[in-house]
Amino acid sequence: MPSLEVCLSPQLIQLYDLKGKIVVVVDILRATSCMVTAFGHGIKEIIPVASVQECKVLQQKGYLAAAERDGSKVEGFDLDNSPFSYMSEHIKGKTIAVTTTNGTQAIVKSLEADEIIVGAFLNINTVYSYLLKQNKDVIVFCAGWKGNFNLEDTLFAGALTNLLQNAFKITQDSAIMALGMYNSNKNDLLKFVNTSQHVSRLANLDIHKDIAFCLNFDTYQSLPIYKNDRLVISC
Repeated sequence: MPSLEVCLSPQLIQLYDLKGKIVVVVDILRATSCMVTAFGHGIKEIIPVASVQECKVLQQKGYLAAAERDGSKVEGFDLDNSPFSYMSEHIKGKTIAVTTTNGTQAIVKSLEADEIIVGAFLNINTVYSYLLKQNKDVIVFCAGWKGNFNLEDTLFAGALTNLLQNAFKITQDSAIMALGMYNSNKNDLLKFVNTSQHVSRLANLDIHKDIAFCLNFDTYQSLPIYKNDRLVISC
């Protein structure tokens, strides 16, 4: 039986052996939710990069580009970090370069893994079904906030652990904790997330519509998977 572990922040990922495992990168507010939404609306590829400068270079080569830092769009880029920005017809069939404060950093830190996939509440059952079929050890990598733990990513880790608990060994403390947190709050995730430091930090950005949307289950069936330096839809 394969194992499931939860890494609660990027500061801890160095303690995990990623080789031969599937890493599920999650940044609920809002990077991975945006990625799943973009693929759900027909985007062809996403190139995740760590720095604003890398993203700017790709934009200068003709790609659409999205850059976010501290919750806000970086001036001069095409798109921001709201999932509603990725519902437009003009992105269909396009490749977009993306850099975010937390989510794309987590992808870059996961490159030693056998596979990297992108998870969100918006595609959680698609993630669940894919992992069941692969029968490999899994690490759910919570992007957090600037290296710190956050509630919303851990809630997703708990929700995914809840789905997988009968098919995976769940013995790691952080996975057990995430499962308990999810089970204690699953009847009103929005209420719990609204108490979080991240929501308080971004309150002046008026993202409450985004937050509610990002906590929806199974809006899309798209599964972004990292191949050859970019995210594509898993076939």
